[in-house]
Order: sequence, then C-alpha cells, then structure tokens
Amino acid sequence: MPTCLAIRLLLAATICGLGPTLSQAQSAYPSRTIVMLVPQAAGGTNDIVGRIVGQRLAEVLGGSVVIDNRPGAGGNIGTQLAAQAPKDGHSLLMTISSSQAINPALYKHPGFDPVKDFKPISLIGAVPNVLLVHPSFAAKSVAELLAIAKGKPNELQYASAGNGTLNHLLGEMLGSIAGVKLQHVPYKGVAPALNDVLGGQLPMLFASLPSALAHIKSGKLRALAVSAATRSPVLPDLPTIAETLPGYNGTLWIGLFAPTGVPQEVLAKLQDGMAKTLAGKELRDKLEQLGVELAAPADKPVTPEQFAAILNEDIAKWARIVKSSGASVD
Repeated sequence: MPTCLAIRLLLAATICGLGPTLSQAQSAYPSRTIVMLVPQAAGGTNDIVGRIVGQRLAEVLGGSVVIDNRPGAGGNIGTQLAAQAPKDGHSLLMTISSSQAINPALYKHPGFDPVKDFKPISLIGAVPNVLLVHPSFAAKSVAELLAIAKGKPNELQYASAGNGTLNHLLGEMLGSIAGVKLQHVPYKGVAPALNDVLGGQLPMLFASLPSALAHIKSGKLRALAVSAATRSPVLPDLPTIAETLPGYNGTLWIGLFAPTGVPQEVLAKLQDGMAKTLAGKELRDKLEQLGVELAAPADKPVTPEQFAAILNEDIAKWARIVKSSGASVD
C-alpha cells in the first residue's frame, strides 16, 4: 500500500498536471453552444435582432449561438431564468429596455435585480416609437396636438398595448412634460390598439417604427414625431417630440447582458466579440433596414461602463414615470 507521503506526492503531481488543462479550458471559451435567452416571443424586434446578431457573434467567437425564447410576465420570466443561469458565459440575456429598465418599477416582485444580477456586454441599438394619429385627426404636429389636449383636459384618448407597456408610459411622459392630461385606453396587445386607431375609433397611439412604417408610407396613419432624442434616418423629415418638448426621450433599446458571476476573462471575450460583430457592414445594414438605430459608430462601440450608466439613468427615469402614472401590474 502506498505511504501517506506517496499519496501526497501523487496528489500534488495530479494538481500540477491539471493546471495547464484548467487554463486551456478557460481560454477555449466558448466550449459549447451559447444560449441567448430572449424574454419575448419569437418574431418580435428583439428576437429578430438577437438572431441576426447571434449568428454573426458565433462566427466571430468560433462557436455556435442559439436563441431561446422565454416570453411571459412582460419579460420577467426569461430575465429571471437568465439571472439564475450558470455563470460560465454560455447563457446570456438579449433583452430590451422595457423589460430591464421599466419592469422593476412596474412589478412589485419582478424576480430579478436589473443591476446586481447582470453585467452589461453590449448596447446594440434602439428602436424609436412614433406618435401616430388617424388621418382625420385635426393635429398635424405635436404642438397642435398639445393645444387640443389643453383645451379638452382628460378627453383626448390614446391607445396602448396595455397598462404599463412602453407605449402607455410614452403617453404618460408626454402629458407629464407638457402639463396636460391624456386619457389612456389600454388594449390586450399592440395589434388591437393599432387596428382601432387605423379604424378611427381612437385618435392616437405610440407604436414602434418597424411596426408602423408601412402604415405611415401608405397614408393610413399620420406620423407626428418620433420618441427618440434624434431624428430617425428612416424618416429624416419627421421631427422628434423633443424638438417641441425638450427633454423628452423614450426609445426601446436592445442590449446583451451576462449573469453576474461570469469570469472577467469570459466577459472580456464577449465584449470584444460583440464589438467586432457590430462593426460588420453587412450586419449593420441589416439592422438599419429593420429600423434599428445602432448605438454607436462601427469603430467606437458603447463601452460596458457607458451601457451600465444608460441602464441606471433609464431605471430612474422610468421609475418616476411609472409612479406618476400609477401603473402597476401586480
């Protein structure tokens, strides 16, 4: 039988022998398929962007990426799963600002902390919303709409996809900054809300640019302004709401996160990989054609620290708007 000394020497040799193997394993990331959790249903803007970005990121990293759609509770279900996933960089969260920055204020128990539970990897871009009215509505600008609203307090109705959704809160923010009271009419989803405005049952709503572009071009809806801080390249002649109401800014950004606890070396690889991914002209062209406004030039991506600051600013901003609106889902 081996002596105690012999056993100790054998263990020491084994551990020393494992050193390079463990180091190689870390440097070999990704060692298996990366799963991008998308907390929204397939076919939505976030899902489409995730698939386009994921395919290119896989090529950059020399691995594979699959999308795992986990919709429900406004994005909370998928986000909770991502927060609880293994901390090895093979489970990531591709999400939107309404889930990451609004839900913590909207839900009493969202099941995750948007800052403590996640590390920012990359801010991809933003999808602006458009303030739309039926062609029969008298207002042809934001200023004219606000004049009508001031003359009819709490009478001017706007449709939304539901209580606490982004297009609801964009209306609340409009009324709050302008000092007018609009009447919110919630629907069970953006499609029925959009249909009723198209039909003239209600005069106005906010909708994402990709979902509204065809109706704007056909003349079935009139676009008054975009919700972003700057004009959209897709509709460069359309003003921003901020041009009438300074400080107004409500965009739906899309970004990639990792659960807190992923090794720094892996985070660095992901951040570098996403920077290279978003620098590609073909990918950038695809996203811009969808109406996605890329967050930064190809040669100067948004840093994780800058992305974290944007998230914190949005959390604070939307918390104020949610409190003012009285919206709550729980």
